[in-house]
Amino acid sequence: FFCLDCLPLTNHIILTTMPLPKKSNKKNAKNAKGNNNNKKKAGSGGNKGNKQAQKKAQPAQQKKNALVAQDDEEKKMESSNFEIRGINLLPLDKYQETGQTFPPSKTVSELWDEKEFAEQQTLPHPGDGGKSRMESDERKAKEKELAFLQRMKEVREAAEVHRQVRNAAQHFIKPGMTMVEVCEFIERSSSQLVGFLKNKPMERGWGFPTGCSLNHCAAHYTPNTGDKTRLRKSDLCKIDFGVQINGSIIDCAFSLTFDAMHDQLMAAVKAATNRGIEVMGIDARLGEVGAAIQEVMESFECDYFGKTYPVKCIRNLNGHSIGPYVIHGGKTVPIVKSDDNTKMEENELFAIETFGSTGNGIVHDEGECSHFGLIAHQNNNQLIHTVPHKGAKDLYKYINKRFGTIPFCRRWLDDDGQKRHLMSLKNLVDHEIVRAYPPLCDKVGCFTAQYEHTILLRPTCKEVVSRGFDY
Repeated sequence: FFCLDCLPLTNHIILTTMPLPKKSNKKNAKNAKGNNNNKKKAGSGGNKGNKQAQKKAQPAQQKKNALVAQDDEEKKMESSNFEIRGINLLPLDKYQETGQTFPPSKTVSELWDEKEFAEQQTLPHPGDGGKSRMESDERKAKEKELAFLQRMKEVREAAEVHRQVRNAAQHFIKPGMTMVEVCEFIERSSSQLVGFLKNKPMERGWGFPTGCSLNHCAAHYTPNTGDKTRLRKSDLCKIDFGVQINGSIIDCAFSLTFDAMHDQLMAAVKAATNRGIEVMGIDARLGEVGAAIQEVMESFECDYFGKTYPVKCIRNLNGHSIGPYVIHGGKTVPIVKSDDNTKMEENELFAIETFGSTGNGIVHDEGECSHFGLIAHQNNNQLIHTVPHKGAKDLYKYINKRFGTIPFCRRWLDDDGQKRHLMSLKNLVDHEIVRAYPPLCDKVGCFTAQYEHTILLRPTCKEVVSRGFDY
């Protein structure tokens, strides 16, 4: 399933200690005195010592020069022009037609003011009843009810925020940037455009941590504080982030690169996602949706370094339903054929996401964990009384108030002043109040791609609310 059972938190969090200072002794003092006397003497002995010191300093200087050269190269890459691949890049003049700035700074609700948010792509539900639903007066009336209209407004506004943020990010992201810079741009823009308020943190904000998984890593990687990883021209990066308004979450992702060698893999995954959107809808069976996705995905091949690879569905990653403030709402949409006859239902919100790989087509936990979340559908306020660690109790209060059941990352804790959270977080994981979601990776050396959209199953039709010019 999409969220695998995590390994113990200690396997994913690296604890560091500072080295102890060296103790001085009489022998060192004597040597120091002797060295001072040697400095006063002239002759071959002093020259020999200087040569030895210079010889020792050479490797350190060479390392320093290499780091300076690497830094210069990275800065040069940042200033170069690269063609982004994997999406259709919306021209900046078109982007700014809504009144938005670049970088984005204006709240979307203010830009729209009293205007209604336009519906995006709509498609009939599958089967013989799809067309009749679109013409049904009874179902049209359901969509005019106040509760439905309010929900539709929130979902469409969150989707518009997502579109504007990702369109801006597609212009901003360049090789040479750190992944922290990439994520902070997306998160800062999302907060600004959605209208996040510190005194009402649960009303509008992030839907989950910004994923920027690279190459063989398919999901659940976002940099922790201090991560120096930089985006390279040849990397295949999956940008996966969420926006929520009053608990309605938009979950939408795309792949990007600056290297044409990934074009076929991205095309395969994009086609598979679109096929999944075509066949899903009210009364569609989850296993049949998975079969349709797999058929398209695995009809593709791609070439890397003179070798042809079949594109494989990553069979233990899936799409899912979305609940209020809960990113995985209970139903799982497989991306391979299965016997799951569970049906999709009216008014449900789904994320149709597919992952393709040139590797094994199976992911496993790998690396330092960054994603965490309060476990939903249990009485955490009662469970926290079983935790003896005071720091863990304090951290729980902060998480519950700030994020609720919205997933979060360690970098967000640091940014909010929760600097010494490591052991407290581990205690919450050990007591099964918080769940850790480590990076999910296929075998090293392979490449993975992802595309995802959010779809609302309206009574009359299905609306791909996150659809945009880019994908």
